[in-house]
Amino acid sequence: MELLQERRKTAHLGGGEKRVESQHKRGKLTARERLLKFFDVGSFTELDTFVTHRSTDLGLDKQRFEGDAVVTGHGTVEGRQVFAYAQDFTVLGGSLSLVAAQKISKVMDHAMRMGAPILGINDSGGARIQEGIDSLAGYGEIFRRNTLASGVVPQITIIAGPAAGGAVYSPALTDFIYMVEGIGQMYITGPDVVKAVTGEEVSHQDLGGAATHASRSGVAHFTAESEEACFEHVRRLLSYLPSNNTESAPTTERIDAPDRADVGLRDVVPEAANQPYDVMDVITKVVDNGEFLPVHHNFAPNVVVGFARLDGRSIGIVANQANQMAGMLDIDASDKAARFVRFCDAFNIPIVTLVDVPGFMPGTQQEYGGLIRHGAKLLYAYVEATVPKITVILRKAYGGAYIVMGSKEMRTDVNLAWPGSEIAVMGPEGAINVIRRREIAEADDADAKRAELVADYRDQFANPYVAANRGYLDDVIDPAQTRPELVKALRMLESKIDSLPAKKHGNIPL
Repeated sequence: MELLQERRKTAHLGGGEKRVESQHKRGKLTARERLLKFFDVGSFTELDTFVTHRSTDLGLDKQRFEGDAVVTGHGTVEGRQVFAYAQDFTVLGGSLSLVAAQKISKVMDHAMRMGAPILGINDSGGARIQEGIDSLAGYGEIFRRNTLASGVVPQITIIAGPAAGGAVYSPALTDFIYMVEGIGQMYITGPDVVKAVTGEEVSHQDLGGAATHASRSGVAHFTAESEEACFEHVRRLLSYLPSNNTESAPTTERIDAPDRADVGLRDVVPEAANQPYDVMDVITKVVDNGEFLPVHHNFAPNVVVGFARLDGRSIGIVANQANQMAGMLDIDASDKAARFVRFCDAFNIPIVTLVDVPGFMPGTQQEYGGLIRHGAKLLYAYVEATVPKITVILRKAYGGAYIVMGSKEMRTDVNLAWPGSEIAVMGPEGAINVIRRREIAEADDADAKRAELVADYRDQFANPYVAANRGYLDDVIDPAQTRPELVKALRMLESKIDSLPAKKHGNIPL
């Protein structure tokens, strides 16, 4: 027993006291400290504590540490089982060896068999160069499991140190990526390689820090100012998610009245069609207790996506943000929304779409960047989704963007609109300038004639009653009654069963 305790104590020191101290000086926790802080108190069980690498090349025979460069195990989060691994930077810089990959693969296999989420905490110098191809094969084993687990169990990654080269692809294959500000870094090639190849000089943080990936590349979904804050946010995220794709997300006690109306919603959207407002003022008035967890908050802000609860049940929300680029859809917004819709569909989370979209972003940069292809991803995601889908048009829904944003033709179950909304091929002003331009040109007062024709067009075509008359909308509702109407629709759809044509898989326009 004494030998067991002594070996376990040594293993828990990772690379030794000096390296642990060095880790702390960098402002970072050790791998075991991270897992103990993340899981419910006393629930973490470590696996493979005494595994060591078996390599002898290039001096590795003199650098063996029990547990090697990763700590793996399982525990509970709010009483629900979760599996996890944390790379240990104190052991050979957290580099991935064959046995470290085998440890990670084992815990991922457990997560799949048990139907439980998997969390990976990355803090690694990359492949263990001394092991050569074995290290690369280890990465391949992890990538394969990431791919096979996709859509089966939630996969979450925390970047709490460096992740470079091939090490970034496992996080990229997971559902959500967190980056800890100041210490988390991700890039394919580091600043030195960038300078050598392109001549560019860039810092580690500017190239691959949390702010860069959360706002510019969109690789990171969330950032946190500290590791402790990050762990708490992951726990909150998990509360909205089911453990696997055969379950529903956990429900909460219904303490917010399902029939709660809010007359303030009648005044959120300005009368002027081009005046901005914050769609969060709609979301927080509608969802349970005003609580909303935004995803990709700093990336493509012209569309808002995130999790909330309605009638105690988890929902995913997709909403155009009118105070950012007028809520138009561009390449990044299309990707952001499409990925979120597909996640919700994979894990049985109903989707509520709030629409105020004047169209797709015009311009050569967008067209050359493949806006058509990226916009098609969002269309594809909505059509493919079989979960309950509810859409509310708040103000504008024009052209192809109307179709894409959860229209009835996208197999949406319940489509509603507020009374002042406009649904048309294009805005009244643009439409009149095209179809009545000769009449306007011949008028004595062109501006007055244009205003008259625009008003006539709006009354005749660009209102929700035309769409409701044809069945494209199920109802036009009082904005104050949005929450009760959504709750009724969600309850009606609770037992929804839908399917797709038999096929291996579709070919989404990637």
